[in-house]
Order: sequence, then C-alpha cells, then structure tokens
Amino acid sequence: MDDLGVAVVIEDDADVRNLLEGVLTQAGFEVHTAVDGRAGVEVVRSKQANVVTLDIGLPDIDGFEVLRRIRNFSNAYVVMLTGRTDEPDLLSALNAGADDYIAKPFRPRELRARVSAMMRRPRHEVNGQNPSTSQWGQPQAPAARQPEPGVLQHNGLLLNHRTRTVEIKGEPLGLTRSEFDLLHVLLKGGGAVCTRADLVRAVRGDFYDRDTYISEADERAVEVHVGNLRRKLKEDQLSPRWLQTVRGVGYRLAPRRPDDA
Repeated sequence: MDDLGVAVVIEDDADVRNLLEGVLTQAGFEVHTAVDGRAGVEVVRSKQANVVTLDIGLPDIDGFEVLRRIRNFSNAYVVMLTGRTDEPDLLSALNAGADDYIAKPFRPRELRARVSAMMRRPRHEVNGQNPSTSQWGQPQAPAARQPEPGVLQHNGLLLNHRTRTVEIKGEPLGLTRSEFDLLHVLLKGGGAVCTRADLVRAVRGDFYDRDTYISEADERAVEVHVGNLRRKLKEDQLSPRWLQTVRGVGYRLAPRRPDDA
C-alpha cells in the first residue's frame, strides 16, 4: 500500500487521532488531520482526500452531518469510527454514504486491512452525477439480450460485474459498493442460502477469512445493507422477487419466475 494518495483523519481525541495518523502514514498515505467536523470538511475539500476516517462524536457537528457534507463534493472512501453499534446508528452511517465502519476500540491491523479492501473496489460518483453514467462512473449499457461474460440475470434484473452496473428491465439501479457486492454474491449463489457471516465476508473482503471472528455488529450491518437493497429494489415483502430471508440463518435468491426475462 504505497503512494495511495491523501487520507484525512477527523477525530477530536488526540490519542486516537495520533494512532490513526500513524497507521495510515505507514500504509503509504499523505495524512492530514482535523479536530472537529467543520474543519474536517474543509480539509477533505482542500486536500482532495482519497480516504477519510470520521469519528461520529465530534465537538461541533456530529459525524453524520460531516459525512453528508463531504458527500456533496467528494467520492472519497469514508470509514466511520464509533463506539455505538446499534442498528439506528449503523443505518444512519450507511445511508449517509459511509463505505465502512469500525467500532472503538479497534485494532490498527483491522483498520489497515479494511482500508485496503475498500480501495480494491471501484469508486462511485458523488451526488449530482450525470444521469447517463452509473454510480461508479461507467456508461450505462443497454439491457443485454444475451448473457455476456460477468453478467447475471434473474427475474428481470441484470447485474454486470465487469462494469459494476445493475438494471431492472433496462432501468439503471444505483447501488453502493456494499449493496452491489451483496447482490452479486446472492445472484452467484443461484438460490443457495448465504449466511450473514458469508455476506460479511463478501463486504469485508480478504481480511475476513473463514477463521476470522465475525461480531454481531458486523451481522447487523449486513442486515442494514440488505434492508437498503430491498428498498431500492422495491421488493414486495409478501412475495419477494429477488431476496428471500431464511429465518435465523441468512438470505437466498428468490425462485425464478417464468414470466420474467
């Protein structure tokens, strides 16, 4: 992880701020810091940050508002740092545009691995993107009549892994990186049950191998992602077209419908 660009640390606790600065500097970033939210937004803007670590509990404005302001002009990867892992907080962070979160206290190795995994995934465009492009800046391809390499289709939904685009009957669907990765895993499963732990690994990348402990907070975050994905898909809870819940286990792809393309 050398020459990775600019990282901005927005954190009011001096000890945590120094630790984050050291970890990211060792990883290969040029690191800048801010001790409150308003200053952090301006540092992200002026330094054109590639990665931001953002504490939720800041002295002036909270991290959720900072994130919303950053997302008005930046597609930087944002990791929220929080001691709160309740579902409403996770939902607020993910809805506001966070790429990941880490609960305090955290391990420096985990932070570095999470950032590394994020940066291997394509970046998405900021709000106000050209409607002719996808959320990841790729031109929207017309709905394919025949399967192509990297393309999965199910009940009128088409996912192109190569361009990281999703369409429903030709209409583009904007998903976050995590939502796209979860949907891709479920489509590849072809109806097999994916446990919450399986989906955590899909979102977290290489850091979460089969032997890595997965916390309840990780699994709750997956549930939030799936809930957001269902909302964007406009799923019918009583008769889902794409995502079925397997109670107490995880999720699977809904059966194929013969009347759908």
